[in-house]
Amino acid sequence: MPIQRPTRRRELRLNRQGATVIAGLDEVGRGPLAGPLVSAAVVLPLQRRPNWLSDLRDSKQLSPAQRARLAPLIQQDADDWALGWVHASELDAAGMTRALRLAAARAIAGLTTPPDAVLADGRDDLRLQQPTHMIIKGDASVASIAAASIVAKVARDRWMADLDLRAPGYGFARHKGYASPEHLQALRTLGPCPQHRRSFAPVRHQLERQLGLEGLNAAD
Repeated sequence: MPIQRPTRRRELRLNRQGATVIAGLDEVGRGPLAGPLVSAAVVLPLQRRPNWLSDLRDSKQLSPAQRARLAPLIQQDADDWALGWVHASELDAAGMTRALRLAAARAIAGLTTPPDAVLADGRDDLRLQQPTHMIIKGDASVASIAAASIVAKVARDRWMADLDLRAPGYGFARHKGYASPEHLQALRTLGPCPQHRRSFAPVRHQLERQLGLEGLNAAD
């Protein structure tokens, strides 16, 4: 099956209907046990065609090296771009649905000019102030969403690599906080660090085990 290539058809259609600032929006980091949820908003140029446009894909279809090459090109040539971050403790307090809305709103708020329309990946109700078009698998079919997926992924991966230096032993630079066997073993051995999501079951269960052991030790 050939790999689907994202296009600007939706952006150009909205532009013909009168929208001049059209932001693609995507998030990364919904599933990991540690680290932030990150949304990116990217406004692609509509009156010119960047050389890298045909290289865009859903970030999951690209290698780390391909994403690392494309992200700065997107940021350089985009009309505008911004990131919205929700860190682990805030995600725990807010819950995933509200965290997704917060990250999306923060990314959109970071743009220099408020967009006339937003094209976003998935089916979540993000409750943005701007007209928002939710597109299932939009990161594979819509150029601005694919660009946002790459920018968000590279930003979060770099943040997790930095966390690996600040919280050694967990392997964050390799698994980026996802529930790999290496990460789960480190969690059992070291316990959670401040950037672990306490509301996620493996982390919560490890904390409960630690509290249980502490209780037994106190009883002794």
